[in-house]
Amino acid sequence: MSEKVMNYIKKNLMFDKGDKVIVAVSGGPDSTCLLYILNGLKEELGITLIGAHINHCLRGDESDKDEEYAKTTCENLDIDFYSKKIDINKVSQEKNLSCEMAGREVRYKFFEELIIKLKANKVALAHNANDQAETILMRIMRGTGIAGMIGIRPVRDKIYVRPILHLSRKVIEKYCLDNNISPRIDKTNLENIYARNKVRLELIPYIEENFNKDIIKTLNRLSDIVKIDNEYLEDISHKEYEKYCEIGEQRVIINKSAFADHEAILSRIIRSALLELKHNLYNFEKIHISSIIELQKHETGKSIMLPQNIIVENCYGNIIIHLHEEAIEAYSNQYSLNVNQKNIIHSLNKVVRIDVRSKMQYTEFIGNDSIKYFDYDKILEPITLRHRKDGDKFVPLGMIGNKTISDLFIDLKIPKEKRNEIPLICFGNDIGWVVGYRVSEKFKVSKDTKNILQIRIGSEE
Repeated sequence: MSEKVMNYIKKNLMFDKGDKVIVAVSGGPDSTCLLYILNGLKEELGITLIGAHINHCLRGDESDKDEEYAKTTCENLDIDFYSKKIDINKVSQEKNLSCEMAGREVRYKFFEELIIKLKANKVALAHNANDQAETILMRIMRGTGIAGMIGIRPVRDKIYVRPILHLSRKVIEKYCLDNNISPRIDKTNLENIYARNKVRLELIPYIEENFNKDIIKTLNRLSDIVKIDNEYLEDISHKEYEKYCEIGEQRVIINKSAFADHEAILSRIIRSALLELKHNLYNFEKIHISSIIELQKHETGKSIMLPQNIIVENCYGNIIIHLHEEAIEAYSNQYSLNVNQKNIIHSLNKVVRIDVRSKMQYTEFIGNDSIKYFDYDKILEPITLRHRKDGDKFVPLGMIGNKTISDLFIDLKIPKEKRNEIPLICFGNDIGWVVGYRVSEKFKVSKDTKNILQIRIGSEE
């Protein structure tokens, strides 16, 4: 078993020597198996393990016992352990999310906090081959394309890794039994009250009994095959995108020659163009891609409106995809941000969370591209978000003198068409953070800092 997992880890380049790895430990069979296997491989891999558990408070005393089991297991293996207790039902109601989505959001936020606090490099999750099969079936039933049938990826964002994704649930349970491991059992997983549970408890057993006893392996094999095909198509599409597309400020022009390509390639070119403008594909569906292809067949001057303030025009057969004037205007506005609050900027599809925290709550403040820390006592309000203006200057961390924002963008080799879209967080008249790139020397956290301003920026859910 360990050798099989090691081979899978190496095949997918999951770890580097010296990595600090947060292992998500629920206390169930999958995560407990993962913890034990990684603990046995940690010296060979050259990694350090840290246990992490979220108590969702969904099952009363049972949830508390899960947390205690996870803690005791880590202590017995001499692994540092961190946990957090959050009422998921309350979060679900406050954010108008399902319990599953609220739980996922809370877990990943907890992982992000630990990554920053502990200078961790990776988060190991215990998804298995059955989870993969269930995910693929659910996506097929929703009408997914090739990319969706890849299912759960072994590595995501070079941070989240799934070392036992290739192991079936039966193999995992046998490993626990053979090694005298008695994990916790979440009885809600045996209730078919959620769509995934119905797939797990009813649909897959029915398929195994009546059609294919190896459906789990078959669906996982499908994922591997589709992944290879999709990578090939994506590679061709990227080359065609660069060949046929002209990128400008808040617009992409697709040359009419691109529409002679096969639809499999053309649809990917269009998706790449939309991604270039909005940096996400939320609310864009197949019908929108088809409508753009259909528009190109009509006479010049025709246009259509897509979600997220996107306008598509036919200009003598070339397709121009650009932001609506209102969306362009959003980039020229300045937005006030409130402290200790989630600030939602709908016109930019941005959420900015700002919190004041005592220095005693953290030992490290390294942040990442979407989270940064500042000395709150040096900050003048108002705190605002805006985009660049002519003559903008700031003092990059580690420097003494001012540098113009335009020179910074040139030094960082940021494409011209993206420069106007990069948010700037300002404190009074000073630029404190060029989001995703640099923070200001003037507001850095030092040993004398008493109060810390944490700013987290992301897209709307």
